[in-house]
Amino acid sequence: MSLFITDECINCDVCEPECPNDAISQGEEIYEINPNLCTQCVGHYDEPQCQQVCPVDCILIDEENPETPEQLMAKYEKIIQFK
Repeated sequence: MSLFITDECINCDVCEPECPNDAISQGEEIYEINPNLCTQCVGHYDEPQCQQVCPVDCILIDEENPETPEQLMAKYEKIIQFK
């Protein structure tokens, strides 16, 4: 599953540079995660880096975008083809 950022986000700017897929961007009010680019860092790291650096723990699993580890790896492989 991809991740999403809750409205508890304090716009601290630490998550965006940590995302290896450039899935995180500044939205109108808070940072947002593009579910088409989020792989939970599968293919890059063992854990989602944005969750590791978030000081308020506002980055959660997006239950509306369920994906298996295999689907996340396939998404990662597709993303790196175009970088």
